[in-house]
Amino acid sequence: MADLNTSILSSKSLYNTRFLSAATSQLHIQPAFSFFPSWKRINLLTPVHPISAVKAANKPSSSSSKVSVPSAASAGKWSPNSWRSRRLLQIPEYPDKDELESVLNTIENFPPIVFAGEARSLEERLAEAAMGSAFLLQGGDCAESFKEFGANKIRDTFTLLLQMGVVLMFGGQMPVIKVGRMAGQFAKPRSTDYEEQDGMKLFKYKGDLINGAAFDEKSRTPDPQRLIRAYCQSAATLNLLRAFATGGYASLQRVTKWNLDFAQHSQQRDRYKELAHRVDETLGFMDAAGLTTDHTIMTKTEFWTSHECLHLAYEEALTRKDSTSGLYYDCSAHMVWVGERTRQLDGAHVEFLRGVANPLGIKVSEKMDPKELVKLIEILNPRNKPGRITVISRMGAENMRVKFPHLIRAVRQAGQIVTWVCDPMHGNTIIAPCGRRARPFDAILKGVIREEYIWR
Repeated sequence: MADLNTSILSSKSLYNTRFLSAATSQLHIQPAFSFFPSWKRINLLTPVHPISAVKAANKPSSSSSKVSVPSAASAGKWSPNSWRSRRLLQIPEYPDKDELESVLNTIENFPPIVFAGEARSLEERLAEAAMGSAFLLQGGDCAESFKEFGANKIRDTFTLLLQMGVVLMFGGQMPVIKVGRMAGQFAKPRSTDYEEQDGMKLFKYKGDLINGAAFDEKSRTPDPQRLIRAYCQSAATLNLLRAFATGGYASLQRVTKWNLDFAQHSQQRDRYKELAHRVDETLGFMDAAGLTTDHTIMTKTEFWTSHECLHLAYEEALTRKDSTSGLYYDCSAHMVWVGERTRQLDGAHVEFLRGVANPLGIKVSEKMDPKELVKLIEILNPRNKPGRITVISRMGAENMRVKFPHLIRAVRQAGQIVTWVCDPMHGNTIIAPCGRRARPFDAILKGVIREEYIWR
């Protein structure tokens, strides 16, 4: 989505990691990177003491009463298809319903893309982030495409996340949880269903999972066969990501080799190389002291995938019952989230997500009412399990200072444990004079810094 990245070209620094932001525009990666607030100003080239634990509200505030909402049990019996009785938004009507059912039946018989045990491991890591013992880094495309699919693009996205992860880990002195917004992020929610050009009104492009981007009737008609192609591309992407993560490419001994071609002659590259050489020197000292550097933790990395849970029929087709726990998992990704346009408490998307055991995200904008957020969290996480819920703010720099504190206060007073994340990209969109959507870097930087100081 190159048109969404044209503004990310500033030389200004995001926590002194200038090379990161410049990298996203050149790779055509939608820079929807999410950051767990640190409560401290971090110079990533100067190690600091570990960040103190989150003031997660293990106990409700004595000055507030907990909002009463229906529990998962009282909401009715859940099943992978119980969402079909609820109000469904954002999904179009398919002209050929028989073909759609045939495709969904085929996908039901395909192997899962991810495994339940992997999703459980991610939940454990996110629980550490919720308590301030880890840092969550999430990034990738706004929406993946069939056209741009290729090994080099997957490698470059993975490399960029590795670079960001090592900078954050070295500077913050704590583990970094790396979650890719990839291997399944093919659908796009839209504010309206139709668009008009030159007197012709057609259904909006909603991502390659549903229809095509070209403005003609054939392309914009929802096509069930796209679901199979999305499955195959997701599986192939994750297969390559697993190879990169465990096959030696992600070894910390290669930290000086994680370079991207476009940054070869930039100040950002020099700053990264400075840090990389410091890491390399540290590893050399460890090896000389007899501390082995060939341990698994030094040669491999954990990497998870995530996407918005939008096309519920597709997600249902990939939902499996775990034989070890008896729980249902949406095996299309390790983590899935409910978007700003589909988070209605009585809606189909919330109904589906309350029954799957994956870690879940909740996108919130300035429109989110604090009481509604508390209710939504209780529906999705009635046991208040750490790591289950990640709240992703996407309200833009101007709204962060005014709106965000009310959400934090409400969740804390309700005693709910969540991982707070900032999406500094969505919510900061403007329309440039040329007509393209853009995101000013100043607004992105302000959004992250304001969330940090709100927590302080």
